[in-house]
Amino acid sequence: QVHLVESGGGLVQAGDSLRLSCAASGRTLSNAVMGWFRQAPGKEREFVAGIRWSGGSIDYADSVKGRFTISRDIAKNTVYLQMNSLKPEDTAVYYCASGAAWGPTVFVTHGYDYWGQGTQVTVSS
Repeated sequence: QVHLVESGGGLVQAGDSLRLSCAASGRTLSNAVMGWFRQAPGKEREFVAGIRWSGGSIDYADSVKGRFTISRDIAKNTVYLQMNSLKPEDTAVYYCASGAAWGPTVFVTHGYDYWGQGTQVTVSS
């Protein structure tokens, strides 16, 4: 099993920044891909960003490109999502996920095997 725990969410004003963290434990050698997804009330869970653990491959949703940055600390088994210039439409529960292979499945929920509990991000206008 792989266990994922998100942290860093909160209530902020439009234009502010937040940094989310996802700590991984367990059988982490299977974590070839780490991704961030988000889900707002009444909407589908959507892809935000993904990173290949070994490096060299990063993808972002168009809605966050230029504002969000995904990174990882190999020594700490932790992936981060730096969120700048936050907008009210960024309000959602943010989830960390891990998958076994890099490819087209990076962008969809069924491409991931393990999920964290989620952390709430609320952006007021």
